Amino acid sequence: MADKIIPPEAIPEVGSEVIRVDGQPYLLVNDAMYTFYRRTMGEFSPFFLALRDDKRILGARCRRCGLVRVPPFVTRCPDCQFAPTDLVEVGDVGQLISTPPVTYFANSLFQEQVPFGRGRVLLHGADTALSVNLYTTRGILVPGIFRKGTEVKVVFRRERRGEITDIFCVPAHELTPDQVQRRGLEETELDWERGQEPPLPAATEAAKERFAQVARELTALARELSAHPRARRDIAGWWRTVLVKTTGGTLVMRIADGDLTIEEGSVQAPDFVMVVADPGVLLDALAYRGSLTQAIMTNKLWISKNVEFNTIFKLERMARSLARSRKA
Repeated sequence: MADKIIPPEAIPEVGSEVIRVDGQPYLLVNDAMYTFYRRTMGEFSPFFLALRDDKRILGARCRRCGLVRVPPFVTRCPDCQFAPTDLVEVGDVGQLISTPPVTYFANSLFQEQVPFGRGRVLLHGADTALSVNLYTTRGILVPGIFRKGTEVKVVFRRERRGEITDIFCVPAHELTPDQVQRRGLEETELDWERGQEPPLPAATEAAKERFAQVARELTALARELSAHPRARRDIAGWWRTVLVKTTGGTLVMRIADGDLTIEEGSVQAPDFVMVVADPGVLLDALAYRGSLTQAIMTNKLWISKNVEFNTIFKLERMARSLARSRKA
């Protein structure tokens, strides 16, 4: 079945419920409003068709001044009394013209893409910068990986629809020389499994004792979260095995369709790895005294796969659900 604009899991069921605010009952009803529309890419069509069909990036070069604009948003040069322009192919390697921000909290349209950087890259052969999303192949994206002047390479999605999100950029230094030179490099050709784990301090007796204490509290908290109906719904239909590495020892966190369990030890071939020097960071986040996202942004917590940020979201939602029920 073809993909839908609104994914089935995002469509609420027909029904209603009673919620209580300040002790008063209010009826909450699921409803819908349809706003679908079709649009043409117009004069942008050659640019997007080249992305989709040929894995090429086009610009518009003025016949008079030679300026190359990317994307080719004008057919006549506004600086040369509207002299005509010609479509030309530009390179797929360039430099960022500024340090990009990193987005962790996005609306539903971009929820599956976070975290991502949004930067402007001046591609070889272009005179204007192209706005693109930025990712790293070395684990979770954090501030500092991309800076003004970082050399990046354009990568094409495997499934392309003729949209600007058909492409993104990664740091050129994370690729092999052959990948940097190759035109039309696709995401499936990248090594997304080669995360660079941050080093942990040497284990001390104090760190081991701290680990043992936190592990017991985490195990108990996981049981409480798994017993809470709303928290269970937050990880319904989700399965992950996570290896958590700390200074004092390792944990295995298992998410299994509503159940969350934590146990001391290790596991082969986890879905992803967390590295956190102090396991108390994880305990505080699941107890809703802290935030996993904040820990990632401040380099206290590292995860090996950027796409697993969705799992981080789900864990934080569980913690929030339990905290709200306690408050009520």
